[in-house]
Formats: sequence, structure tokens, C-alpha cells
Amino acid sequence: MKHLLCLCLLLVLCAITHCHPEDICHGVNNTKLHDGTENLLTHNCGKQGSKYADFAFRFYKQAVSKEANTNVFFSPVSISTAFAMLAVGAKSTTLSQIFEGLGFDNLNGTRTHDIHESFHQVLAVLNCTDINITLNIGNALFTAIGHEPQETFLENIKKFYDVDFFSTDFHKPEVLNQINKYVEEKTKGKIPELINRLDPSTVLVLVNYIYFKAAWEKSFDPLRTYEDNFFLNKNVSVRVDMMQRDSDYDSYYDEDLSCEVIELPYQGTARALLILPDDGKMKQVEDALSKETVCKWENNLETRRLNLQLPKISISGSYDVKSLFKEMGITEVFSSNADLSGVTGSSNLQVSQAIHKALLEVSEAGTEAAGASAVVLNRGFHPSLIIKFNRPFIILISDKVTHTTLFMGKIVNPSKK
Repeated sequence: MKHLLCLCLLLVLCAITHCHPEDICHGVNNTKLHDGTENLLTHNCGKQGSKYADFAFRFYKQAVSKEANTNVFFSPVSISTAFAMLAVGAKSTTLSQIFEGLGFDNLNGTRTHDIHESFHQVLAVLNCTDINITLNIGNALFTAIGHEPQETFLENIKKFYDVDFFSTDFHKPEVLNQINKYVEEKTKGKIPELINRLDPSTVLVLVNYIYFKAAWEKSFDPLRTYEDNFFLNKNVSVRVDMMQRDSDYDSYYDEDLSCEVIELPYQGTARALLILPDDGKMKQVEDALSKETVCKWENNLETRRLNLQLPKISISGSYDVKSLFKEMGITEVFSSNADLSGVTGSSNLQVSQAIHKALLEVSEAGTEAAGASAVVLNRGFHPSLIIKFNRPFIILISDKVTHTTLFMGKIVNPSKK
């Protein structure tokens, strides 16, 4: 049996929705490819497009099938970007499995180039959000001394994914600290320890990170936050800090799926879509999750006066992407049959770990000034329909320019780390 060298993919994200952004980026404002064709990642409700938009829902369903009664939170764009980077060096069945698993099919040379170009354009737009949002997505490749990648792989991964490169001695114990410090810095200290071990035969570590920080378009008044019950199920509840705000919201009640859908915009180009199933209807809503369902919700949103009551959230999670991907049909890249010869020129390379860590924090405020002005604008004497998120619900955070899902999750217990 041939000796196998291991490649480790590590994915990390941090989403914070209560801080004012500091970085300003002036960049691209569209996601068209250079030849004018549609980007393969972006989702237009009026067009067929690729199946990439459904990757988030397929991964979500796989995650909740393992942990139906726990919090779920992940970044589909982070996970897919890491594997798209790996695909730069993949060939044959390994390549087709990765891209088909991400929602791309009918692969040929031109199509493969268009996929990488699509990621390049979307990442450029996301990294160049306006002044109101900090959204940083980046990649790094830690390579073992003596196992440097091929020049073609390095050129393409830099061209499409703007990767940071580090030459590393994986035999030294401080390598874990080097990788973890890199991630900690990129996530503003929110993810201090991404990994705690590496396979002795590791020769490459590929990291993708995404850091998102934004303020609500209309902040909640902290003085109106109160303690209330959040029902994990019919028989069990926990005490949470419940925020509330009276305002006009774009919302929709889906009678077919028995769920309330509310759009909660951030300042800038991002928005959260909150989906609150009726009691006992979570499974029904989860089974129906797809880009078509989300399009239906978006097309039916209407402005209503609501008293929105939403718990403060502080959750985190860790995912074995390798295990979840195997059940989604992406198997070869993790086996001795993997063809990653485009990475180092060696045929004995496979992925040993694929780790995704996630953190989400949601609280009342944007900037202090925005919070104060929002109180004046939002209060009124018109009667409001009360929508209380006091039971498990689903959250989708997306970018309105690229129409891509940045984060997705299910909040089962808002206060469970």
C-alpha cells in the first residue's frame, strides 16, 4: 500500500452583529464574469442558474440530521471556497466529485475555469463591502518544507483565491500555534484555537476564514430588553434576554409551510432572514428548504407593523466537514484514491481533516448613535402584531449584491455556547 501524505482543510468563521465596522473597502460592484456571462455562484430568482445556491441547504440538512436538537451555524461560502481552492489541484473523479457536491455539473475545461472565476469575483465583491459592514474572507496555505506545491497550482490559487503562503516545518510543535495565531488574528480574537492536533504525515494545511461584523439598520433599544422564556421544546425552557422593537418589517406568513418569515436588514448590503416555524412544524420547514422556497418568501414579503421580539444570541459550533461531505457524496478526496496530483505533483496526497468552526453573536445595538436615533424613529402608537422568537428558529444571513448565503443556522438554544 502506498504511503499517503495528508492535507488538512481548516475552515473558520465569526459573525458578529452588534459592532460598528472599522474597515473601508472600495472595490468591485458587480459579479459578472469577464466575458459578461452570469456568475455561477450568484442566485437570481428569475433565472435557472447553477445549483450552488442549494449547497447551503443540503449541508444544513446533513448537519441537522446528526444533531436535530442542537444549535447549527456555519458558513456555506467559507466551506465551499476551501474546497474550490482544493479543486485547483484536483483531477479526474476527485475534481468532479468536489464540484458536483458544491452544485456544479457538466464539467469541462471552460466550465472549471468559470467556477474559479466565479469564486474570484464573489470574494472580491464581498471583501469590498461598503463602509457599514466589515466582511473579510481570506485563505492561507501552510506548506511543508520539501513538499512545496507546483508552480501552476500556486499561480492559479493566488490568481483566483488570493492565498497567503507560509513555508512550515510540521515536525515542530509550534506549528499549531502558528496556524492558530493566524486564524485568531484574522477573526479579531474570536477563534483563538482552530486546531489542536495534526496528522504526523501532514504536508499541507489549507485555511479559509470569514469574519463578518455589522450593525442592524434599525437597532434595538437595550432598555426594552427583558428576561423571558425560550422554549427548547414543549416541556423544557431556558431564560434568555429578549430584545424587542416596534417597527415596519418586510415579512410573510407562509401558510403552506406554517412559518413566519421576517427580513431584518443590516446597515449596508447584508440582511438576515429569520424563519419561525409554528409549534411542531420545524421538520416540515427544514425539509422544504431550497432556493425556490427562499425565492417564494422573498417574492411575497410585505411591509407590516410588528413588535419583533428576538433573543440575544451567543452560540458556537464545530463541524467535521469530512464526515458530512462523505454522506453528501464527496468521498474520494478523503481516500487513498484521491487524485490531488495537481497540488504537489505527487499522487499520494489525500485530505485527512476538514474542520469548520463557527461563532455567532447577536445583540441590540449598532453604533451608539444609530441606537439612539433608531429609538426615536421606531417608536409609535400604531398597534403592532407581536412576533416572538421564543422557540427554535432558522436564520439565513446573505449578501444582497452577490445573492450568496454567507451564514446559515438553526437557533435551538440562544445562550448555549
